[in-house]
Amino acid sequence: MAQVHPTAIVDPKAELDVSVVVGPYAVIGASVRIGAGTTIGAHCVVEGRTTLGRDNRVFQFASLGAAPQDKKYAGEPTELVIGDRNTIREFCTFNLGTIQDGGVTRIGDDNWIMAYVHIAHDCQVGNQVTMANNATLAGHVEVGDWVTVGGLTGVLQRMRIGAHAMIGFASHVGKDVPPFMVVDGNPLAVRGVNLVGLRRRDFSAGRIAAIREMHKLIYRQGKTLEEARAAIAALAAQAPEAAADATLMDTFLATSASGIAR
Repeated sequence: MAQVHPTAIVDPKAELDVSVVVGPYAVIGASVRIGAGTTIGAHCVVEGRTTLGRDNRVFQFASLGAAPQDKKYAGEPTELVIGDRNTIREFCTFNLGTIQDGGVTRIGDDNWIMAYVHIAHDCQVGNQVTMANNATLAGHVEVGDWVTVGGLTGVLQRMRIGAHAMIGFASHVGKDVPPFMVVDGNPLAVRGVNLVGLRRRDFSAGRIAAIREMHKLIYRQGKTLEEARAAIAALAAQAPEAAADATLMDTFLATSASGIAR
């Protein structure tokens, strides 16, 4: 049996691995599934069709799987899916998806999510993401791998944040943030390339040089977005080791529906 504190309430229909630990006064709903090694802290509420993978640590007072804060929601069987090895700190709120989108709010693996973070319905959060205290994602937001979101930052609905981007403290994200960039402010502005993050992830000097060139092509040479994309495609041919990075950037720019941060 899972290690459930005597004061916790776990619905008999919930599926908990035998190695799960549930703290005092926690409440676990009937449609919840929790994988091996995961710890649910005191006073947490995990409800709805919520799945947590392996080795997650959920700190006290978190709310996972509550109904989306969307007036159109009418009790449809939507989901919250959380991967493996995530740290979810105090008072976080992650909501179910809605049928107006894919029906699933999804958080990947190895994320570090600090206190009071809100992840709204239908958000798609990748892997190795850091979200600092009080960061908020409105509905349908997409966050790529290795993104850092500064504290007190608000991200509007349907925005996208590309992989390896960094958003500074107390920013207002009302445009898509391209991969590898550092942005901050209100209004949001691009400050440069996330060099510290890329070096910590062992990007080679050649890859970093190519990413810096992409920044110049988009932001420093007065090119239209289509001209910048053409130049980035040429750059990929000139710097094969950065071809995947150039493709990532080009795909992101080509599929931006909201416009990119400038």
